[in-house]
Amino acid sequence: MLRHAKSSWDDPSLDDHSRPLGPRGRRAARAMAGHFREKGIRPALVLCSSALRATQTLEPLLPEIADGTSVRIEPGLYGASREQLLERLRRTPDSVPSILVIGHNPGLEDLAVALAGSGDGLARLEEKFPTGALATLAFPGSWGELQSGAAELVGYVVPRDLG
Repeated sequence: MLRHAKSSWDDPSLDDHSRPLGPRGRRAARAMAGHFREKGIRPALVLCSSALRATQTLEPLLPEIADGTSVRIEPGLYGASREQLLERLRRTPDSVPSILVIGHNPGLEDLAVALAGSGDGLARLEEKFPTGALATLAFPGSWGELQSGAAELVGYVVPRDLG
């Protein structure tokens, strides 16, 4: 789960959905792309909010993601609650081994914290899920069985960790 990078508030005439990344957000998205490259992170499916700041967070990741990855921009992820995000994940066919969700707080943070029943970075995740943060969860069951506490937090990276 990747929270969109830091957005810009420079243009107050823009609606929330249309806010772009700010300079710090663009740097964080590029740093996260480097992290994906370094760690070999290649999800089978990307589900990305349709908000501009989310799609701009995805953009630098695209060259690092495998060619066979399916990328879906989904308007329903914008402003989605924990329950709505969980329901979306549960609808995923079991033939899909991994998913990257790019979205927004509070729903994304609420879901990551709810799903993570264990893991080394759990205290950090519970404390804060800032813009540009990536929480990697492992779950041994089928997507339809995904529930609170069933996953392990196997990675947690925030932009400042990346230099």
